[in-house]
Amino acid sequence: MRPLSKDTVNRDTTLCMSLSARPSNIGTRFHNFLYEELDLDFLYKAFTTTDLPAAIAGIRALGIRGCGVSMPFKEACIAHVDVMHPSASAIDSVNTIVNEGGVLHAYNTDYQAVATLLRDRAVEPTTSAAVAGSGGMAKAVVAALRDTGLADVTVIARNESTGRALAEQYGFGWQPDLGGLRPRLLVNATPIGMAGGPGADDSPFADDAVHAADTVFDVVAMPPETPLIRAARAAGKSVVTGAEVIALQAAEQFVLYTGVMPTADQIRRASEFSRA
Repeated sequence: MRPLSKDTVNRDTTLCMSLSARPSNIGTRFHNFLYEELDLDFLYKAFTTTDLPAAIAGIRALGIRGCGVSMPFKEACIAHVDVMHPSASAIDSVNTIVNEGGVLHAYNTDYQAVATLLRDRAVEPTTSAAVAGSGGMAKAVVAALRDTGLADVTVIARNESTGRALAEQYGFGWQPDLGGLRPRLLVNATPIGMAGGPGADDSPFADDAVHAADTVFDVVAMPPETPLIRAARAAGKSVVTGAEVIALQAAEQFVLYTGVMPTADQIRRASEFSRA
């Protein structure tokens, strides 16, 4: 695989970016790989911030074309954008901002990525599921599960206010912990297992729950082999990784930013490069 290089960055180069509490190189490498591959005068850079309103104002003021939004900013950024498109407004969560001449448009490509992966894994509507988390990513997951046809879904969240509200929005149940539930599909939509975080070595689900499941889905992308995914593989379970989610949602973002649709092979190679 060839190294990423960019011969020139000039005043006409279009800048895209991301905002995350703990920035990684995955999105940066994915987008920059495709810019190079498709000979586009774009550059992508990851950032974090302690001043979200100022950061988003900077997107508008500096003419930054697009911004990927990750935890914990997916809901907080809503107050600072101009147009909420259906993918974002339906779940009150934003993972993509596109600057159209100073007007900030908000989308959520996480939802589409999760829905696509559930379809590709042929998850049956009769499958029982538990989703750990009640933040922006959990909203995308729960909405995708509902739209896939699942009816037996429980939101697992220590925060009763946000957990119960998310569950009731989609007609599902809420619990503060998994307790005696042993669903066939387990989904982690929390930062637990994320590299660099306080729970980097932890799993949101106990081993016996993993053993009772058929499929284990972890949205954490860094590392792609989280403690939960490693436990699921060891138990012989079907797994869906955060690396798969981020590749699909990043491809959708790429199209929104550039108007160019990469081929499936280009997306695959960009995803491989992003994780190398």
